[in-house]
Amino acid sequence: QVQLVESGGGLVQPGGSLRLSCAASGFTFRRYAMSWYRQAPGKERELVARISSTGGSTNYGQSMKGRSTISRDNAKDTVYLQMNSLNPEETAVYYCNALLASSDFWSQGTQVTVSS
Repeated sequence: QVQLVESGGGLVQPGGSLRLSCAASGFTFRRYAMSWYRQAPGKERELVARISSTGGSTNYGQSMKGRSTISRDNAKDTVYLQMNSLNPEETAVYYCNALLASSDFWSQGTQVTVSS
């Protein structure tokens, strides 16, 4: 059973940093690219970052480019998202995603709130 379990969300002050983790199981993690998405209230879900199966290539959405870093540890079947210099505009539910051959799998999401 494919499973993506997130941790690390919560409340952070403007200008602060946060690191999200997503632990994967039920598939051969090292074979697949992984992504982070977010969805703010009233907005469409958008790509934050994507990383190739080996970690050798990364891509970033425009909104968080330069302020976020995606990484993965294939020995731990875990993908990470480091976010810095956070603004209230980054308040959203964050999801990790795995695109497998058969279907697209999503975590349940974790709330990130940036507020003073």
